Amino acid sequence: MTGRTVIVFVWLLLSAVSARADAAFDRWLQTVWPDAQALGISRATFDAAVRGLEPDYSLPDLAIPGKPEKQPQQPEFVQTPAQYLREAAFQAFTSRGRELAAQYRDTLARIEREIGVPGNVLLAIWARESGFAREFGGQDAIRVLATQAYVGKRKDFFRNEFLHALKMLQDGVPRTDMRSSWGGAMGLTQFLPSEFYKYAVDFDGSGRIDIWRSVPDALASAAKQLVGKGWRPGEPWAIEVHAPANADCSIGVPEVIKPVREWIRLGFIPTYGRKLSPAELSLDASLLQPEGSYGPSFLAPKNYFVLKDYNFKLNGQLGPANSAVAHFWTNDKLKYGRVFTFLGFPLEPGAPLTPNRQEEQ
Repeated sequence: MTGRTVIVFVWLLLSAVSARADAAFDRWLQTVWPDAQALGISRATFDAAVRGLEPDYSLPDLAIPGKPEKQPQQPEFVQTPAQYLREAAFQAFTSRGRELAAQYRDTLARIEREIGVPGNVLLAIWARESGFAREFGGQDAIRVLATQAYVGKRKDFFRNEFLHALKMLQDGVPRTDMRSSWGGAMGLTQFLPSEFYKYAVDFDGSGRIDIWRSVPDALASAAKQLVGKGWRPGEPWAIEVHAPANADCSIGVPEVIKPVREWIRLGFIPTYGRKLSPAELSLDASLLQPEGSYGPSFLAPKNYFVLKDYNFKLNGQLGPANSAVAHFWTNDKLKYGRVFTFLGFPLEPGAPLTPNRQEEQ
């Protein structure tokens, strides 16, 4: 057998394996059709969406027998909290965040008035989810979600998202707009298809929902999602505290919940001399120490966990833990002249916008 013959033989063998794999994928796609039909998707829309569709086996979080698992590579997954919170992007967001806060001041005020989520939180989400992008590149969401539903670790979860992505096509969303992350999240504030139907809103009054290019639509939709997940208007996402020297680091877990006044009684003192209101003192909160007992400490009430849940289903454990802290340090910390914020909004009226040097010692 000549070298050329061997090459042809191998090519034919690989083609046959690929054909068998594609045939199995095609058969699986057809099992989705009854559920798609029940969701109101026409046969024409379904056929157009899956015609020539091939799975993307390069995606992370797949369960393919005999193939090494590919892990997500976003910083929130592969870095420790300490590394993630020192990410240079925090500083890069600073000036842009302030510009956007001024540019969309009226929109942000209206969102907070009507929906109940502060603008700095929404801008922080936009920053961390897509880097203040006005358009998201990414990958074909239909292919991504079909692959995850076919061979992903969470097949049922992604099958539902795939079905809702098909419904988006049925309802007139152009497929060219539906560019996503590896997990199928789309738009300026990264919405999964099912969440698009639960929370997305036409906030700019254009007559269509556009979470890809309309900043008012994207931010108001994110606000509605937070409220839908339990956001409590008027309550903080966290209260930064000084931990006592003898603090038991084992209590810094979500399962340990105490009223804020009890944490203070145990020696966790609010930073910057912050005086807490009676309502804040009555909040139930967990202790959050993203860099361990020697780093900053926060008392985290309900709103922290709502923010964490913003992308929890998609990202698993470490990702949202880092990302939630980033979202909210991003909107809260550089107001005090440190390295973690960019928006210039005080956590509460009268909070300092310049570093407290004594605090930093």
